[in-house]
Amino acid sequence: MDGTIVDTEPYWIEAEHALVAAHGGQWSHAQAMQLVGQSLVFSAGILQNAGVKLEKREIIDTLTAQVISKVRKSVPWRPGARELLDQLHEAGVRCALVTMSEGPLAREIVASLPKPYFEFLVTGDTVTNGKPHPEAYLNAVELLQQADPDLTIHECVALEDSAPGVAAAMASGVITVAIPHIVPLPADPARATWHSLEGRTVAELQQLVARRSEFPAGDAGLEDAEVRSHALD
Repeated sequence: MDGTIVDTEPYWIEAEHALVAAHGGQWSHAQAMQLVGQSLVFSAGILQNAGVKLEKREIIDTLTAQVISKVRKSVPWRPGARELLDQLHEAGVRCALVTMSEGPLAREIVASLPKPYFEFLVTGDTVTNGKPHPEAYLNAVELLQQADPDLTIHECVALEDSAPGVAAAMASGVITVAIPHIVPLPADPARATWHSLEGRTVAELQQLVARRSEFPAGDAGLEDAEVRSHALD
């Protein structure tokens, strides 16, 4: 969610700066980048190490409240995100939102959408292990399979912007598309890479699934898809 369909990372970073400063510390850009895509529990621990004298739960609640306040004023959508969601909805493709943000923020984002694009939400407060652990994605696949028993994990596609998110998606076994945003990601032939969601289509996602079926045991199909996606940008 954060960084993939909405550009809320600046909201989080602003909240982190304010919280550390309130406790007499300093927060650098490099420190902020460590938290992109990580679980809030992990992030809270880093903030404690930076001098924030609060319990992890208090840190999470403080940051989340500030980001929710910003989102209620303006939801900063990433280019192409709502358009692709609308295409998926029209095509009858079930979607699950998988985020390390907690339920209150995720529901705020979903409530701002014009249609019920997301059938399921898997949030950071519903899993035991945050990204880069695959638990969140495995839970999402399970929910999708409950709605469609014929669905296989190899027909599921994850769109991710961060290193922990990409690692979690790939470890779960789903087809993974990286859309780097704030933090650059190294090339990887085992996944596709798009520079943006702008102009992307359901057909392109279907092509990734088709290529996976052609190369079920190797990376060649997704490597080709990565090259093709670059050519389309």
